[in-house]
Amino acid sequence: MSRQHPFGVEVAGASWAPAPLDIVRRWVAGAELLLVTIGAILASLLAFGIFVALLNVNPLDVYASIYKGAFGSWFSWQNTLLRAAPLILTALCTAIPARLGLIIIGNEGAFVVGAIASVLAAVTLAGLPPAVGLAGMMIAAMLAGALWIGLSGALRVYRGVNETISSLLLTYIAIAVMNHLVAGPIRDPQVVHRPSSWFIGKDFALGHIPGMTVHWGLLFGIIACVAGYVLMRHTTFGFASRIVGGNPRAAAIVGLPVGGLILAACCIGGASAGVAGMAEVAAGEGRVSSSIVVGYGYTGILIAFIARQNPLAIIPAAILLGGIRASGGLLQRWHDLPDATILVLQGIMFIAILLSEPVYVSLKQRRKMVPAHG
Repeated sequence: MSRQHPFGVEVAGASWAPAPLDIVRRWVAGAELLLVTIGAILASLLAFGIFVALLNVNPLDVYASIYKGAFGSWFSWQNTLLRAAPLILTALCTAIPARLGLIIIGNEGAFVVGAIASVLAAVTLAGLPPAVGLAGMMIAAMLAGALWIGLSGALRVYRGVNETISSLLLTYIAIAVMNHLVAGPIRDPQVVHRPSSWFIGKDFALGHIPGMTVHWGLLFGIIACVAGYVLMRHTTFGFASRIVGGNPRAAAIVGLPVGGLILAACCIGGASAGVAGMAEVAAGEGRVSSSIVVGYGYTGILIAFIARQNPLAIIPAAILLGGIRASGGLLQRWHDLPDATILVLQGIMFIAILLSEPVYVSLKQRRKMVPAHG
């Protein structure tokens, strides 16, 4: 007996409820994935320790400084969460399309255009109540980010252009457009020390979570991750997306709208990164300048890979990377290491995650050899 899935896919069996053995297998798969990821992170820390040792610095002291700068005090925790807020949102820009087999790395571009759009919306909505203004800024940022990454999806669907290349190149275009706008059309003449955009106004500033010095962007990111998880795991859209990610040709044969799903996933991811740009503007200086390009989007790519494209796993991964970024100043002051040291650690971690993928695939293949039902 079979049941028809809403997207037109025939599902065998009278019930969609998983068998007990299937549930056990899922838990085993999750445990294997967690162990492989933790092992990759530990291996990257070991390699980083060798790197700093070659610089005549005690690795254990460096690890201790990273911990103190990231999680050693309540002040450190807040600094970590503050840096993790945009990382959570930019990571979703890679994680959501990845469920369909796409590798989007234009997070930084969507982040930048989202920031620009939020400024333009704030200026347009000046004089309206703060709630209306902030909502308008968020909507504008979401639309800008969605259209920017959606363009990569459209190039993939209609022209066969590789989405990895197009999204990366679009990032450079976004930054160039931002530099042009803040240096000319939307430049605030009152800011003389560097080109900056118009000011959004104090009424549209994004406040802090009560009892913390962390802005509401952190909550936006957590909500987005939960919503992303529900979307990809418990909806027909997510079910169809996983089929497309597994075998696009088979998905097209059974009648799934592959092109539409790709465009939707790209737009959702881009909208998330756009909100990150809006939050950084509204919670920061209230304007856009070159200082907003600090690599939040690129770090989000690493976080998405560490989380294995799981929206819920993005939250702890972003906190980890946010803590590492927060400790960069301490490494420079206490150990005379350059700022780029943290970037070296991130690069090593990214390579370790990529190298760990064959290990997980091997474990996954062995698991498939075990009969699904007893």
